[in-house]
Amino acid sequence: MHYTNLLFAGLATLSSTMTVTAQKTHVVSVGYNGTLVFSPNKISAEPGEAIQFQFVAGNHTVTQSTFDNPCQPIAMHSNVTGINSGFMPVAAGLAAASAKDGKSMNGTTSGHGGNVPVYTVMVKNKNPMWLYCAQGKHCQNGMVMVVNENPSSNATKSLQNYKALAAKATTIVPSGSGSDSGSGSGSGTGSGTGSGSTNGSTTTDPSSGTTPSNSTSPSGSSTAVPVTAGAGVLSAAGTTSMFALVAGGAVAFLFL
Repeated sequence: MHYTNLLFAGLATLSSTMTVTAQKTHVVSVGYNGTLVFSPNKISAEPGEAIQFQFVAGNHTVTQSTFDNPCQPIAMHSNVTGINSGFMPVAAGLAAASAKDGKSMNGTTSGHGGNVPVYTVMVKNKNPMWLYCAQGKHCQNGMVMVVNENPSSNATKSLQNYKALAAKATTIVPSGSGSDSGSGSGSGTGSGTGSGSTNGSTTTDPSSGTTPSNSTSPSGSSTAVPVTAGAGVLSAAGTTSMFALVAGGAVAFLFL
């Protein structure tokens, strides 16, 4: 009877864990089929939902700016650290496989026979987030996007106008790969699982009210990821580990 109670307790914890991690995830394909685009380039996301960026080709970043200063890290013009995935290079063979298998666009698979680098953020509020790629002239060439555009608040702050400003801007590559609102993994499937070890110190904006996390680059090295206003850490690897531990415990109790 004692072991039966423990089994039920383990299963209840497992059910609770699955419920907590079942939030909606918006998938954004970065550089799909060799193009300089985020697809889609406009997302409306509710607090508690996640945005997963899948780097399927080339070598790109997801970096946050202010609306008025596109192609430049938001930290240069505010006290917010901002989203910054760092550069996410994709091997030529994997890029070709991902291009061949269009299913990577909807997050159900990562291409033929390989994982793609992913970077995930969790939305904390409805404030607009203006994002760009910091590689070369990608930002000026239109590789920009917005999360939670709000033209009703200010009609001039639209994606179209942001793109027009970006075309005239000077790109400044952010140092390191910090984030005010995200976490990442060196490689991951379309479902958001990841692999790779992490280490390194982090710093965070005291006003963010969130905790720091680490991001691992595709080569396996880790980069600090402090967390920002507007989003929080979503650790896919941590979620997977918790699930495995609870499930393993439940199975162990079953055989006692």
